[in-house]
Amino acid sequence: MGIYAIDANLFSLNQETSMADEIQDLLTRNREWAEAMEQNSPGFFQRLMNQQKPRFLWIGCSDSRVPANQITGLMPGEVFVHRNVANVVLQTDLNCMSVVEFAIREIKVRHVIVCGHYDCAGIKAAMDHSTTGVVDHWLSGIRDIWASNKSELDALDEVAAQRKLSELNVREQVRSLCRTSVVREAWRREQKVDVHGWIYGIEDGLLRDLGIRIASADDLDKFNI
Repeated sequence: MGIYAIDANLFSLNQETSMADEIQDLLTRNREWAEAMEQNSPGFFQRLMNQQKPRFLWIGCSDSRVPANQITGLMPGEVFVHRNVANVVLQTDLNCMSVVEFAIREIKVRHVIVCGHYDCAGIKAAMDHSTTGVVDHWLSGIRDIWASNKSELDALDEVAAQRKLSELNVREQVRSLCRTSVVREAWRREQKVDVHGWIYGIEDGLLRDLGIRIASADDLDKFNI
């Protein structure tokens, strides 16, 4: 028993050391990145500290494979970001609505991009009803999208249906965003805010414009037809 206990303690200690090393590695990478940024662009962080005027608000999925800055080739300070599971826009989500309000009213972004992605775990979970608890509630709207387009989606194979549902979800979230009071009020006071629907292919790293661009209440009325 004593040998096994010692072995277990050593295993636990090694695990803790490994986890500590992982965290330390992040801090080391941060220092290296900051040094490289400053070397390549002297004064970069000072300039960044003095202003935040991004022209873009990005509403995307929390998936770690879809980082907004990297896939758009933008630097820190050039895109304001909100991410959640399956890029859902709910008017009851105070987090999302606070970001949208701040971005439009205070920062005055010019473009809002709602971006989904293929191979989305949230989309898959909504399709196979594999979630419970809060996540299950969060994804209920996506299951409603599936139900509304059931005949079209049932005619596709599983992968194609997942990809199509990802696109339909972007479309619905753009519609939801454009119905918010923040966006509608911006249009009423003639503030230029264009809302776009995009999707990202993890398999090739490419962004795809789904042909969705809403820039006014009139555009939204046509989009809802």
